[in-house]
Amino acid sequence: MEAVSYRGGVSRTMGDRMTTAGSPRPPALPLKALALFAALGPCSGLAGDDAPPAEAPVATPGDEPDRHPELGRLAAREDVWVDLRGKRVVVGGEVALAEGPIEFFACPRLTKEHESVIAVRASARLVHAALLAIGLEPGKPVSFDPEYTAATGPALRLTMRWKDAAGVAHEADARSWVRETRTGKELATDWVFAGSGLWTDADGREHYQADAGDFISVSNFPTATLDLPIESSQSNEALLFDVFPGRVPPVGTVSDIVITRVVPARPASAPPPGR
Repeated sequence: MEAVSYRGGVSRTMGDRMTTAGSPRPPALPLKALALFAALGPCSGLAGDDAPPAEAPVATPGDEPDRHPELGRLAAREDVWVDLRGKRVVVGGEVALAEGPIEFFACPRLTKEHESVIAVRASARLVHAALLAIGLEPGKPVSFDPEYTAATGPALRLTMRWKDAAGVAHEADARSWVRETRTGKELATDWVFAGSGLWTDADGREHYQADAGDFISVSNFPTATLDLPIESSQSNEALLFDVFPGRVPPVGTVSDIVITRVVPARPASAPPPGR
């Protein structure tokens, strides 16, 4: 693995730490994935060049009923559930932004709500572990040196689920909540599991970079867990996406992000010879 210097520490992709090329995944891997993230200690990340670790983005106190008792909850104070049989991950949060330009679709709460549609009540690293638990492997984050290289990884479909003030359940493709500013159309590209990275500070402590806010991005960030595999600027003057007007429920609405893998379409079989 090649280490990269980053602000007084070392940065590397999660794939360097989490996988072994060519090795089959053993049945106990989900537990190993969770143990690895637990070993990192309290959630932390980079909020700035010399900023202290971000506050751990946790759910409300444990006396709140489990909203999905039929699923496996990964932490008592974080809203992340896994459906191993159905191969899906459910992440709980609430609407943080119902209008305006965005750089992220979702961030851990208490991080970047001013530019994210959803603030999740979970750490990005725990969602990373949940995606590993359903058999996914991260690809590589976006790169800009020496030139732009898009993020790679398994394509993921994000579905939003929520209830309105009358208690009526609703469901929508997360992409329908994001508008491309140049065309006025909804986002047509699925996110990929790029995997963010680990950063080791000068004291030897490791941090999962996306915990500082870069969980699900619409502008390209090398630190994002999920990113778009298309070129999308971070510059405030050139942001490509905003919240699709009239489609997002009110700020504060409790919402779930259901994450599943996009099954690649099978290529059409070639006709038999002679036809």
